[in-house]
Amino acid sequence: MANEVNSAQPAKVKIWLAEVRAPFFTATIVPILLGAMIAWARTGALHVGNFALALLGGLLLHAGTNVANDYFDHRSGTDDINVEFVRPFTGGSRMIQDGLLTPREVLGGALAAFALACVVGLYLAYVRGPLIIVLGLVGIFSGFFYTAPPFNLVSRGIGEFFIGLNFGLLMTLGSYFVQTGQLAWEPVVASIPVGLLIAGVLYINEFQDAPADGAVGKDHLVVRLGRRKAARGYLGLMVATYAIIVLAALLRITSPFTLIALATLPVAIRAIVVARANYDEYLKLVPANAATVFVHLLTGLLLSAAYLLDKAVRPFV
Repeated sequence: MANEVNSAQPAKVKIWLAEVRAPFFTATIVPILLGAMIAWARTGALHVGNFALALLGGLLLHAGTNVANDYFDHRSGTDDINVEFVRPFTGGSRMIQDGLLTPREVLGGALAAFALACVVGLYLAYVRGPLIIVLGLVGIFSGFFYTAPPFNLVSRGIGEFFIGLNFGLLMTLGSYFVQTGQLAWEPVVASIPVGLLIAGVLYINEFQDAPADGAVGKDHLVVRLGRRKAARGYLGLMVATYAIIVLAALLRITSPFTLIALATLPVAIRAIVVARANYDEYLKLVPANAATVFVHLLTGLLLSAAYLLDKAVRPFV
């Protein structure tokens, strides 16, 4: 009996890691790391404990958003009728559909994650300032109501905007504020490419889900535009990302070393080519799904590395 209990626990942990979609936590790690590196480069502030708490709070918000999305996608029926999903990029975690978690467990998990995020946020607000509460409330609202009624942000065609806002500006600026106790324009501008790219990750993943989503009224941008026009929108997101990196560096709003992030441009171009050629072929589109995740991660890490370089060379300039 004891062996059965012990073996059941790792299995449950594995199920919940799949449910929260842990591999996509890079969407949280990237902006929080970027905000901390800008703070260190510009002010010398680097509080490891505050960084760890900001990261924990961000991951809890991210987990709550993913799990709540699974619950409400189950309620709407889109995950149940989706036959073009490609794991792990689209179609949700499938834990409810595979009978590994009940809808009640999933909803409970989402609420628990949001509640724990509130605890972390309240502590950071106590030690740093009430702005953390404002940022956290925006994150919780847009995370929960991304698919939840009555707001159902994604069905209003603004879900992509809120994902970019949360996993770009809010997390980067919040991380900077946790380190410095101040606001600044540099983390705001530096966060824009990260926000556009994570919106791009969501956007390209919506292509496979579009038929099922459209059938239940989950009218995100890809459903509204149609996959052919939406492929042009994907091109626009990528062009805007690299244009902002270049302009911000040339105008000296961000560190000139941020231009190293252009190293991901060849991968982005390949993803654009695949997306425009295969927007209606859900399996052939997978390389674009994977490449977009990779471009977001590596671009974000290179932007952070740019501020490490900036900090290293500044005494010699």
